[in-house]
Amino acid sequence: MIVVTGATGRTGRRVTEVLLAKGEKVRAVGRDSKKLAPLVQQGAEPFVANAADVDLMSIAFAGASAVYLVLPEDISQPDLRAHQERVSDSYAAAISKAHVPFVVNLSSMGAQHSKGTGPIVGLHNQEHKLNQVGGLNVLHLHAAYFMENLLMSLAPLRSTGTLPGGLLADTQMPWIATQDIGAYAATRLAACDFSGNSIHELQGQRDISMKEAASIVGNSIGKPSLEYVQLPSTILERVLLGMGLPETTAKLIIEMWAGANAGLMVAQETRSARNTTPTTLESFVERVFAPAYLQTV
Repeated sequence: MIVVTGATGRTGRRVTEVLLAKGEKVRAVGRDSKKLAPLVQQGAEPFVANAADVDLMSIAFAGASAVYLVLPEDISQPDLRAHQERVSDSYAAAISKAHVPFVVNLSSMGAQHSKGTGPIVGLHNQEHKLNQVGGLNVLHLHAAYFMENLLMSLAPLRSTGTLPGGLLADTQMPWIATQDIGAYAATRLAACDFSGNSIHELQGQRDISMKEAASIVGNSIGKPSLEYVQLPSTILERVLLGMGLPETTAKLIIEMWAGANAGLMVAQETRSARNTTPTTLESFVERVFAPAYLQTV
């Protein structure tokens, strides 16, 4: 039995579907039974639970040969960082209580830093807590910048005609599609071919600047002259608050972007076949971003 937390999320859903296709027995953990229903139809065993409830998570992890952990970014929380700590405490305690032997933990580039990276600090702390669990073999996936983050720009793009953001325009950085993270995690969960505490980077298909990303987006939506605009933090905060984020969460995201601009979230490994994944930003924009944008215009 492999247990997948965040099973209705972007990476968790992909992990679950790939494992089921491999013939693995999967327990899919989520907060909403209705959202779990499509995975149940594919053969998953549902388990409805709040990840911060250590007793329920201990039951969810019971009998697991391996667990996929996702630290939820619940933007409804008034204090996201405090919520992250409650969940990571719950995960570590439940993993220990259930004597889980293998964990694949979704983390991020920049998680080696204990401060200055916004919500990624929560991932740093979760790694540390899991590393302290006796007898646990844990693989931390340091994933690149999510291509799906572009979707946050849909409304501003529609209203301003530009692609806005907080990152530097010309700095090259690795981008990754969450479907590739899920596929990779599923392979390692099925194999349980790691030991001790280890880190594996997932760098996406190639490094891309925000300026290049704007060009790719523009060509896909019929705006070939689309420009990327780096916004000041004060304006960014207003935009994020306008999207319904709590003030504390908005400030964390701005801190994350500032950390990225300061070089805190760069790859630590040389790019190779081992850490490169297949989805291009062009294909992601054509398949996901452009249809979402064209539905709103």
